[in-house]
Amino acid sequence: MTAPERLRNLDESVRAFAHCIRSLSGRLFLAKLDEQWTPRDVTAHLIGWNRHTLEGSRQIRTGQQPFYFANPGDDFSKANAVSVGKYNSRNARELVDQLETSAQELERFLLSLDPAELEADYGVRYRGGSVTIGNTVDALVDDYVLHRRQIEDWATTTRRELGSKEDSLKG
Repeated sequence: MTAPERLRNLDESVRAFAHCIRSLSGRLFLAKLDEQWTPRDVTAHLIGWNRHTLEGSRQIRTGQQPFYFANPGDDFSKANAVSVGKYNSRNARELVDQLETSAQELERFLLSLDPAELEADYGVRYRGGSVTIGNTVDALVDDYVLHRRQIEDWATTTRRELGSKEDSLKG
C-alpha cells in the first residue's frame, strides 16, 4: 500500500467513525454497547489510540518497542482503560472534536515522514512479527472500521427495539 493510500484510509475511517458518533442521540452515546463499553468509551479509546500510535511510531523509528506493548493486559485493556478515564467527557461533540484533533496530529506526523519510513523495518518485534509504522497505522484503521460497524449495527437494532417498545405503549 502506498503512503497516500494509507493516509486516505486513515482519514476516511476517522471521518466515517465521527459521522457515526454524531448520528447517535445523547442517550445512545452513553448507553452500553455490551457489558463493558458505550459509544462514548469507544470514542475515548480511539482518541487514546490516535495518540498512542503517534508516540509509538516515534518509538518505532528509534528501534524501540512502543510503550503500549509493555504489560498491555488482555487486548490492550490497560491502555484502553487509561484512555477511557483520561478522555472522560460525556459530551459527544467534545469527544468527536478531540478525536478529530488527535487524528490530525497523527496525520501531520505521518505526512512529515519519507514514505519509505512507513514500511521500514527498524528491528522492532512483537509476538514474532515485525512492527512498522505502516502496519501500526493499518491496525488503527482496522480498529476504527470494526468499532464503527459494531456501533452502527448496535444502534440500528437498539433504535428498532426502542421504536417497537414505543409503538406497543401507544397501542
